[in-house]
Amino acid sequence: MAHTIHVDVVSAEASIFEGEAEFVALPGEAGELGIYPQHTPLITRIRPGAVRIKVAGQNDEEFVFVAGGILEVQPNRVTVLADTAIRGHDLDEAKAEEAKRLAEEAMTNAKSDIDFARAQSEFAVMAAQIAALRKFRSRK
Repeated sequence: MAHTIHVDVVSAEASIFEGEAEFVALPGEAGELGIYPQHTPLITRIRPGAVRIKVAGQNDEEFVFVAGGILEVQPNRVTVLADTAIRGHDLDEAKAEEAKRLAEEAMTNAKSDIDFARAQSEFAVMAAQIAALRKFRSRK
């Protein structure tokens, strides 16, 4: 068996993924991160986007959308603490498109800077979710 790294992806609601992987890729604060076993320790924020996990012994990658959070990397463990995490097969493009449209509408109708910032944040997350979902589907 290839050398592996233990991966945990958790949100406030549930454990989304736990297992051994050969490789993990995700959107870090400063750009896309690729993590292999024995990676240098690291803690960073993650941006909304896709976490791709190359599960040990499988051809297909696991795909999880995260709406941001924190990444901790140790030589033998990767922990993703996500604000929100959704398994790739549970994503609904129609719902994401509707939420994006509503966020765009909320930005237009915002009565304060705080309302605008909330709507803008939701819009960015939904746009990232739609982009990640389309990228995931194009790989299959």
